[in-house]
Amino acid sequence: MKIITVLLIFFLSFTVHSFPLPKENKATYDVIRKNKVIGSIETTFNNQDSILEITTVVDIEVKVLFVTAYEFYQTSKETWLDNEFIKIEGYADFEDEREYFIKGEDVDNIFLASGMDGELKLDKSILPLNYWNKEILKQNKIFDTQKGIVREIKVTKLKDEEIKINDKKILAEKYLLNATTHPKDKGPFPEYTLWYAKNKELLKFRFINWKDKKEVITIRNNWDQ
Repeated sequence: MKIITVLLIFFLSFTVHSFPLPKENKATYDVIRKNKVIGSIETTFNNQDSILEITTVVDIEVKVLFVTAYEFYQTSKETWLDNEFIKIEGYADFEDEREYFIKGEDVDNIFLASGMDGELKLDKSILPLNYWNKEILKQNKIFDTQKGIVREIKVTKLKDEEIKINDKKILAEKYLLNATTHPKDKGPFPEYTLWYAKNKELLKFRFINWKDKKEVITIRNNWDQ
């Protein structure tokens, strides 16, 4: 049951970095399918001097008749130095036998990474596919933090839209994001719709699962502005 396999290849104000930091240095989200919360995303930010560490944990469990039908777990830690992405360590455990250990680091003017396809030598300017960082929407290629591969992306700006979080109405910027599918992917990379606050914080995103055609929504639950 591949409901959220590609879910959250996932997830910042302040003056040193180009993305905002949330209040209390933490952003948490509910993952919802068929009007039920099936998991969570928690991203924490540790900012010390010119170094920022971003840790994200994705934990998903879908039950059918009280029996676990699907599980997905991912953790990643990004390191940024003076507004530059310099290192990542991650782990993703999919619903089948697949699990990937992801590493990447700036070495000798390149970004040396490893994951599903083994060692990769990438452009030093590449960014991780973390939807929290709105700067990814300006990129043509991105580093997939679930599998340790590169995807090409295309982003379309849509009309601003009013959404509701915790009974508060928010006028949000709305985007569509599409990415290339890798030959080893179990299915097509879904089209994502993303909503951002005017201060660039990620509020919500959604996609349609390619296999069961169900909508999966991820929405901020600790927004307090």
